[in-house]
Amino acid sequence: DPEIPNEEEVITSLNYTLSPTTGGGETVTLRFLDLDGDGGDAPIISGGTLVANQTYSGSLELLNEAETPTEDITDEIREEDEDHQLFFQSTIADLDISYGDQDEDGNPIGLSTTLRTGAPASGNITITLRHEPSKSATGVSGGDISNAGGETDIEVTIPIDVQ
Repeated sequence: DPEIPNEEEVITSLNYTLSPTTGGGETVTLRFLDLDGDGGDAPIISGGTLVANQTYSGSLELLNEAETPTEDITDEIREEDEDHQLFFQSTIADLDISYGDQDEDGNPIGLSTTLRTGAPASGNITITLRHEPSKSATGVSGGDISNAGGETDIEVTIPIDVQ
């Protein structure tokens, strides 16, 4: 079978690792795992606790663990970076996530981020990977998903606490 260019990815696992860059605290990994795909058993979601008023270096890993051996989708996203963008939305008002990587055209990707916490709070982070978004649309380069278009490869909501 011929290879389909820019085919949407099958993603069963997402790991968002946050390492403190200032002050104290430990590395936290937010996880999503859904080996049987949509419509099967409920996915396993592991949230985490972040330190208030802290800066974290974020690294995202996306995998297809339904394949043997496991397929690292992160590498594919890096190779096809102009066709992908991750978006981060939080229900915590005093939490800021900024992009730390760019494609060849200077548009954000989102595999690398900086996350800054503020005052203690509880809520969720929603992480969405869009395939072929309109990166030049209004607000998209700043992380606004509303005008991005494209197809959603994965969207997960993970609980977090800031203490």
